[in-house]
Amino acid sequence: PDSGSLEGFDNKAFSYVFQEPRLLPWKTVTENIEFVLKRELHARERQKQAEDLIRQVELHGFAGYYPSQLSGGMRQRVSIARAFAIPSDIILMDEPLKGLDVSLKKNLIKWFLDIWKADRRTVIFVTHDVEEALLLGDRVVVLSQAPARVLTHMAIEEPSGTRELESALLKTKKQSLMEALDKNNLSG
Repeated sequence: PDSGSLEGFDNKAFSYVFQEPRLLPWKTVTENIEFVLKRELHARERQKQAEDLIRQVELHGFAGYYPSQLSGGMRQRVSIARAFAIPSDIILMDEPLKGLDVSLKKNLIKWFLDIWKADRRTVIFVTHDVEEALLLGDRVVVLSQAPARVLTHMAIEEPSGTRELESALLKTKKQSLMEALDKNNLSG
């Protein structure tokens, strides 16, 4: 289809995390987070919420820094904090961990889960990394190549943040997801 609509999303507010951080280069870490709150809160409340989020993503010593002064992982943490600052119903995350080294990715997953556990908003997390999906998702949906259709979907019963990729459960689920992807690649 060339057009259409999604049911159940009327009157829902969204925030978004891009593959690459989309921070305003002329604003500091604090200002980038406060920027999305301008109409929502008074100045003191904005500052407090920004400070809380900066602390949650472990960037408290960098609040006055500009994006150009931060590493890629630090910029992505600011982007994630900013998405959680927006009073949205749903957070869309488009491969926010793409291209990061394993150690940094592991840390960002931890930071993301810590913030999400305190917030519990719905997050739609797009990734091509099966292990990311298994570590972060409560439900995993595998889509085919364009035009997209659902190849398989599964629930992950074990709570996120406690999962180990080496557990028998996740190994089995990973195998099932990989088989669906392999089958799609052979037929597509």
